[in-house]
Amino acid sequence: MPVDTKQILEAADKLGQLVAQHPAVEKHRQAQRSLAEDPEASRLMADFNRQLMTLARQEESGIPVTDAQRHQIEALQSRLASHLKVKALNIAQMEFVDLLRRVSDSIRRHVNNGRSEGAASSGPRVVL
Repeated sequence: MPVDTKQILEAADKLGQLVAQHPAVEKHRQAQRSLAEDPEASRLMADFNRQLMTLARQEESGIPVTDAQRHQIEALQSRLASHLKVKALNIAQMEFVDLLRRVSDSIRRHVNNGRSEGAASSGPRVVL
């Protein structure tokens, strides 16, 4: 029996509600909150993002990034990577993204009728 769009969207809504209740989602939210409430971590993130944007604009203008600028961004990146709350957020993001990837893989398997990713297909490949 064919399924209509409304049924798929209703099932997707239920799936979204289930995913929202997964511990990885709450862990991600808590890590984001914790980072946002930490002035030092927030400042480091803002500085890093600001410098990245500056370098991107500079490169778009055809001006090469200097060694000093590269060292400065690497030092800031190192400080960020060693910050406990940033580490916690990175771990939580990996777990959250892994959950979403696994859900997407499951859907993809059904859409592809159980064929593996690399299997030849007679139609367009669905990427979720």
